Amino acid sequence: MSAEYSAKQITVLEGLEPVRKRPGMYIGGTGIEGLHHLIWEVLDNSFDEAMAGHASRVSIELNEDGTVSVQDDGRGIPVDMHATTKVSALETVLTKLHAGGKFGGEGYKVSGGLHGVGVSVVNALSVNLKAEVFKEGKHYIQEYERGKPKYPIKEIGSTDQQGTKITFEADPQIFPSTIFSRKTIVDHVRQQAYLTKGIFISIKDNRVEEDISAEDKQYPESYNFHFQGGIASYVSHLVRHKKSLIDRPIYLTKQVGDNLIEVALTYVNDYNEHVFTFANNIHTIEGGTHLTGFRSSITRVITDYGRKLAGKDSDMGIVGEDIREGLTAVVSVKLLDPEFEGQTKSKLGTPAMRGHVETVVNEGLQRWFEEHPSEARTIIEKVSLSARARLAAKAAREAVVRKGALEGMTLPGKLADCSERNPAKSELYIVEGNSAGGSAKSGRNRKFQAILPLRGKILNVEKARLDKMLINEEIKSMIVAMGMGVGEEKNVDKVRYHFIVIMTDADVDGAHIRTLLLTFFYRHYPEIIEKGYLYIAQPPLFGVQYKKDVTYVHSEAEREEVLNKIKKDNSSLTGVNVQRYKGLGEMNPEQLWETTLNPVNRVLLRVTVEDAEKADEIFSDLMGEDVLPRKRFIQNRATSVRNLDI
Repeated sequence: MSAEYSAKQITVLEGLEPVRKRPGMYIGGTGIEGLHHLIWEVLDNSFDEAMAGHASRVSIELNEDGTVSVQDDGRGIPVDMHATTKVSALETVLTKLHAGGKFGGEGYKVSGGLHGVGVSVVNALSVNLKAEVFKEGKHYIQEYERGKPKYPIKEIGSTDQQGTKITFEADPQIFPSTIFSRKTIVDHVRQQAYLTKGIFISIKDNRVEEDISAEDKQYPESYNFHFQGGIASYVSHLVRHKKSLIDRPIYLTKQVGDNLIEVALTYVNDYNEHVFTFANNIHTIEGGTHLTGFRSSITRVITDYGRKLAGKDSDMGIVGEDIREGLTAVVSVKLLDPEFEGQTKSKLGTPAMRGHVETVVNEGLQRWFEEHPSEARTIIEKVSLSARARLAAKAAREAVVRKGALEGMTLPGKLADCSERNPAKSELYIVEGNSAGGSAKSGRNRKFQAILPLRGKILNVEKARLDKMLINEEIKSMIVAMGMGVGEEKNVDKVRYHFIVIMTDADVDGAHIRTLLLTFFYRHYPEIIEKGYLYIAQPPLFGVQYKKDVTYVHSEAEREEVLNKIKKDNSSLTGVNVQRYKGLGEMNPEQLWETTLNPVNRVLLRVTVEDAEKADEIFSDLMGEDVLPRKRFIQNRATSVRNLDI
């Protein structure tokens, strides 16, 4: 591979002007995610250098003055004159939207599609940006203000460094907040370090105290990441709080033409599948051809090996679903000119990649099974057990469906349904306890609000297979009430309510029930969360009554604000009554309607999942078999808990 990297490798497609007018088109929005996207765009250039074999170290610094610096030891952005733009290649890259070393096919062989164009977007959305290039013993510099150069590139001295350093200050005219999250940066960089085996990445936070959030202060000020094991280390990280069935992750890799295929996998003693796929370090959250190839080949290899152990004429009864239970894997491919489906690059569409991944997994996994017969047998036993459990779950699922059919699809007796039949206008409140359920049934609007009271705490589905889950009467009631089926027959388009609201007491038991319900939805009905149909009710904690007026508040701070206002307006708090609601059952139907059910007054929190990996980890920690992660979670957050009812 040629290491030549000069102005002739830079291709120009269009200018920079639209970026400040419509930043959301380029970074997804101007909220906290868009703000951090500025760092990712600069980092992507450094990682592209590393993937091309030209960089081994990257540093990120959050500076005291609010700027961010990203530096690598790569070849350095070219500084010679560009033939088309008649300015330096550095200025071209920083001021032309689609200018970079990734379009002509000469500067980079592997990169994240058009990912590297983003440094010009960063320049456009920064108050100030300083670019420093260390190249061939010389130190070059150029500064910009809101995308416009302050002066031509200039040489300012000699250096023994090599690479590029970009320092930028996010523009407050664009971003409502320009305060970066240490936690967000650490999580993103850790993932990228796993995917770029051998690279050394450092993070240093030099900011003053007031620019650091309480959450960030729980993290050290500096981090160093270096994973020689690459994605095998990543899989070990993903299952660190779970019981693995094999000693260490299986790692398979092969160069297929210009494509590098890497697969790492293990099995753990739980019931969920966790497969993360990447193409040129871009997280393809919707999978694609590389995921299809992986699933096809692992199913084939394990099925064939199982038959070999049991006898070639035996019918193992294994299907892909059984093989995926307990599987944790990372599939990472690096390829020329990746084809992504959609602007977000969330799904790889390159057809040839399916065959490449199938070949690597077929050859590598067969060889691993032959070399590790004892561990291979453990995996086959796990898969066979999953197959038997699947058949039991199918029988239980059919029993639930058959029960509904025999009863004319009668809804659960405890469900007080609404008369509205349009799901988009219908609401289902899942309420803790019969007392609160009674108040909710009396206080609701019967036209569009349905109430389903639950008795006690539902089964912890994190520790149970589907067949055990379907025995639980409370869970069966929810499944039948929602109407979208369960397991393989699920169809979110058939759900009967587009507002499914968890409503529990504001105490420890209520929080536990809410967590159990969230676990149920996250593990078995993620489609409900993805569609934005799941909510958490926010009943008030206090009712502050002064004379005939009652103000409902959701926190102690709000209560104090109301009391201070009453005192200010009336010079005393005589005649004020403050009621603390520990349970929904303490409210009469009128109060429950006014505070929690009435769409005009109520507060609902929509449940979303921004980071599936982190969410999965939290559910495993809080609800899994291992006590130690749960203990650590509580200890780390104990000092921040308020109003804990014991």
